[in-house]
Amino acid sequence: MRRLIKSFGYAFSGSAYAFGTQLNFKIHCLALVLVTTLGWYLDLTLQEWLWIAGVSGMVIVAELFNTAIEVLVDLVSPSYNEKAKIVKDVSAAAVLVAALTAVVVGLIIFLPKFC
Repeated sequence: MRRLIKSFGYAFSGSAYAFGTQLNFKIHCLALVLVTTLGWYLDLTLQEWLWIAGVSGMVIVAELFNTAIEVLVDLVSPSYNEKAKIVKDVSAAAVLVAALTAVVVGLIIFLPKFC
């Protein structure tokens, strides 16, 4: 049981690191709070909440992986390296794809409620 509790501590530590050091992670967290608030105000259906939860989780997970990859690349390649740049760029692109997917889903769900 102690190992399980410690593993949660490590996870919270990683989340705190990302929140404390990554501007984009903070922006995504703020967007999540705003979308959740708007969803409650507009009384989303269960299916709509499932889509919002799915894409929101996808964006947060992508951002956390991106942060981990960036830190690892900096560790193994502290000086400039073209391949290290490619790894970071592709990792950032994954976050962008996740975020754009979340925006599309959000527009599909929220736009009809305002028209």
